[in-house]
Amino acid sequence: MIRVSGVVLPGQKHIVIALTHVKGIGRPLSAKILTELRIPLTKKADALTEEEQARIRARVERETVEGELTRKVSMDVKRLQDIGTWRGYRHRKKLPVRGQTSRRNARTKRGKKKTGLSGRVTLTKT
Repeated sequence: MIRVSGVVLPGQKHIVIALTHVKGIGRPLSAKILTELRIPLTKKADALTEEEQARIRARVERETVEGELTRKVSMDVKRLQDIGTWRGYRHRKKLPVRGQTSRRNARTKRGKKKTGLSGRVTLTKT
């Protein structure tokens, strides 16, 4: 098993796919890294030598991945909210940010549908 940026990569998959388990690395970046390091894309993650694993770890460290990426994205959203932009306002209200309609759809962003209940607490017999 190969460990990169605190993530254990699946050993039975091709290394180009296994690298995408690291947050911030997709298929294009994975392929670019491996071609740059001259490692075949179809090689299994378990079949990598120690030297190849070390080269991959060193190359991935130069990218913004995992916790550092999450921190950067949250700081970007916080900055938008602090300066009072429209996008920051939409983030704060948990509404779609990129122009999508929110009147009927946006269930993924807004969560489970709330019904029009009065909010009154009903008494039960005890």
